[in-house]
Amino acid sequence: MEQNIELRTAWDFVEHTGRSIFLTGKAGTGKTTFLKTVVERSSKRNIVVAPTGVAAINAGGMTIHSFFQLPFTPFVPGAKIESKFDFGKEKRKLISSLDLLIIDEISMVRSDLLDAIDSVLRRFRDRYKPFGGVQLMMIGDLQQLTPVVTPEDERMLAPYYDTPYFFGSKALAQIDYVTIQLEKVYRQQDDTFLTLLNHIREGQPTEADLQLLNSRYQPTFIPKPEEGYIRLTTHNQMANHYNESELRKLTGRTHTYQAKIEGTFPDYSYPTAEALTLKVGAQVMFVKNDPSGEHRYYNGRIGHVTYADDNRLMVYCPGDAEAIDVEPLEWENARYTLNPETREIESEVLGKFSQLPLRLAWAITIHKSQGLTFERAIIDASLSFAPGQVYVALSRCKTLEGMVLASQIPPQAIINDERVDSYIEHQEETAQRSIEQLPTLKDEYYRYLLMDLFDFKDILYREEYLSRIIIEFFYHAFTNTAELHKRAVEDYKQQVIAVADKWLAKIQQMTIAELRQQDFLERVKRSAAYFEQTLDTVLSKPLSLVPDVKSQNKLAMKRLTENYADLRQAWLSRRYLLQQMSERPFTIVDYLRQKQHSLLDAMDEMTLKKKKKEKKAKEPKPKKEKTWVVTYNLYLQGKTPELIARERGLTLGTIYGHLARYIPTGDISIDDLIPQDHQQAILRAIRMAGSDANTTAIKTLCPPDITYEEVRLMLEAMK
Repeated sequence: MEQNIELRTAWDFVEHTGRSIFLTGKAGTGKTTFLKTVVERSSKRNIVVAPTGVAAINAGGMTIHSFFQLPFTPFVPGAKIESKFDFGKEKRKLISSLDLLIIDEISMVRSDLLDAIDSVLRRFRDRYKPFGGVQLMMIGDLQQLTPVVTPEDERMLAPYYDTPYFFGSKALAQIDYVTIQLEKVYRQQDDTFLTLLNHIREGQPTEADLQLLNSRYQPTFIPKPEEGYIRLTTHNQMANHYNESELRKLTGRTHTYQAKIEGTFPDYSYPTAEALTLKVGAQVMFVKNDPSGEHRYYNGRIGHVTYADDNRLMVYCPGDAEAIDVEPLEWENARYTLNPETREIESEVLGKFSQLPLRLAWAITIHKSQGLTFERAIIDASLSFAPGQVYVALSRCKTLEGMVLASQIPPQAIINDERVDSYIEHQEETAQRSIEQLPTLKDEYYRYLLMDLFDFKDILYREEYLSRIIIEFFYHAFTNTAELHKRAVEDYKQQVIAVADKWLAKIQQMTIAELRQQDFLERVKRSAAYFEQTLDTVLSKPLSLVPDVKSQNKLAMKRLTENYADLRQAWLSRRYLLQQMSERPFTIVDYLRQKQHSLLDAMDEMTLKKKKKEKKAKEPKPKKEKTWVVTYNLYLQGKTPELIARERGLTLGTIYGHLARYIPTGDISIDDLIPQDHQQAILRAIRMAGSDANTTAIKTLCPPDITYEEVRLMLEAMK
């Protein structure tokens, strides 16, 4: 990547800015390799989705419909996705804590599907931002495979979309994204052949191009078996018929190799046949890279079966010294989960598909050949029916000499979409401007995240809305609560928003160099501590009274409950984040990590609160060991609070809260949890701050190595 300017630029946009990108380029330019690099190396929390099952398996991700739980029917802008596609707690956490969404094979994603993704992301993240504020990395080539649109789909979507391509998305039109075109082709090295392919990709082949291309037309060509030619066809039926016909011509005994399937692995994601029937002499193609490190085969390599019995199969590939003893390989069907200990996004394997990494390969459809490279191919594209099909077929070949045309390719077979041409032309112009601005965009991303830390308007809007609900529906029965929320709104505007606006204006005026100076970063920490304390002071009491508000009006209660939950989660999340950032220097990587972890901690806190409420309302159940007892027993086993927190998937503050119950009884000594010098320092801070001071005020007066958990524990022990 270091030697490729376009890939380096793409990496800088993904990793060092918040700008979404469309990474495109000719076949063989390294798009798939770059995707894997980003997944492995990026510091941003990311997931990979793709429009088809096989594409998702190959990219190591999930299908779009599966991850976002979308119906297969077209999405009409403004429509609400039915509740039967609702999301569980785990999925909501994944979506809420996401930094980067990678969409592979974007050329096959319809505009309405991209808008459906936007709808889900807004629902569980920031409803006011396209895609909920998530950065997108879209990968694909619009000159290759196109979206599938049935006549019925087209009828439904025509009133809303000018084009079925992803760039027709309403949400995408609202974001400023950059298109990066990869130019260096790694598959072909012949300049003449590359020029020919480029002209066909652009839908503008010259007469000389077509003459050169059709010079490869050999209608009576019959390859020798050992040459390993593969036939590329436009339709599945043609490829299947040709493979079955060639297999029947072989005189040997057939052997069927049955795949082993464990867990959940949908049939539409099978990478090869569940029952693979082969004979000695059969032409086959490997469908996976050799995982051994010996590089004996790769996805798309052609060979012939030289030995077969019920338990063993050997394949010889041209140019090798000996045949390959082929053994079954595994493919995994995975879903994304959150590791409760590290709080990072991980893949959880739901099922495995184990089979010989082979398929019959006298013929294959152009669609299934995408992403593969062939030394020799026979191309039958006379029945080309979709834009880009001819280009995909031709660009699979490494050389013009390795290509044979089974039918001539007339100009009308090279189908091009003017909408795509127009879009690409416009994107190339805007992309150049964005690339020129890259150094500034990287600096401004730092400023943007710094200002994001001190943007408290979302909480204000939520508190204003909650206050209106209480005043409108509950004022007479809960006058004190309503008045308290009215005052809270005014206090919030004066003590939080007004102060934050001045601070943000200061940040906006400063140079990037000034924003990175040590003195300023210390001011950032002090400001974070101030705003955490103020958020607590202004909203803690009003929020604590909301659960006591009751009414027979079900609609009013539903609105109250939902908006209270949203507000409290946003309030907790921001306070947790401010606490963390008041103790550490501001960096992009650390801020993104702390922001997501704070959100997850707030969501956990809300879940625990909800569970406690539900337990009170339910009938008595068989006695279950209390959560603080579980913590205490683990502590007696010699485990540290940090280890217990990781094992139980709870915050460290929660664990300290459990252990604090045992200090007044003498079962645990405060000396076992907090060093003596820390105790003395906290006591001094408490005396200085006053008996009514909150945790943040006391923490501010303590040395930096004293944690919030220690302060809370001391306060608990003093009660």
